[in-house]
Parts: sequence; structure tokens; C-alpha cells
Amino acid sequence: MGTLVYGSGNLRVEFDDRVLAHLQAVVGVKVRRNERFFLSWFDTRAVGDGRSAVWIAPEIPLAFRFTTTAQHRLNRPWVEAMILAAGSSAGLVLTQEPDTGEPVVSEDNSVKRTERS
Repeated sequence: MGTLVYGSGNLRVEFDDRVLAHLQAVVGVKVRRNERFFLSWFDTRAVGDGRSAVWIAPEIPLAFRFTTTAQHRLNRPWVEAMILAAGSSAGLVLTQEPDTGEPVVSEDNSVKRTERS
């Protein structure tokens, strides 16, 4: 599980490395265009089994930390769908990777949220 570190590091969210790689590609495209959007995901039961969201903007620091050195082959249709979703009024809600005939590393995009004080 990799980690998305948001803002000053008070919010750290764990994602499967494959999901995180796709998310990094999407955020990179949107931030280069100076676009802002909400990113939301479904939480695990350990943190309330709800949904969380953060505001993604060029002025907010983000770090993507992967647990492996593997370069994940990106699923282009998924990246494109995520970019389109990020531009909607609902923002980007992480969903399952579309069926590509390739195995999906994670069957659930729920994440563990850890907040540091």
C-alpha cells in the first residue's frame, strides 16, 4: 500500500500502489493545467466506513509514496475516465478499475486514513 500525503502531512491516505500510480497521473495532468477538483474515496470500516474528500489544487502540497519500485503500466481508459470525472461537479470519486482483461491488484479502493496530530 502506497501513501498519498496531503498538505502539510497531517493527512496520509493509503492506496494500493496501482491505484496510487493512476491517481498520480491524473493529478499531474490536472495540476499542470492549473485545475482544481475534489478527490473522494470510500473509507474502510477501520476509519468509519464512510467517504472522505480532499480539495486538490496546485498550491496544496501532495506527495505520492509507493511501497515498491515497480512502475505500473497505466490503464489509459481508466486515466481518461478519471480526468473527465475530476472535471465534473462531483469531482473525482475513485472507482474500480475498468475491466481490461488484466488482473487488478486491489479488489477494493477503500483506503485507510491516518491523521497525525
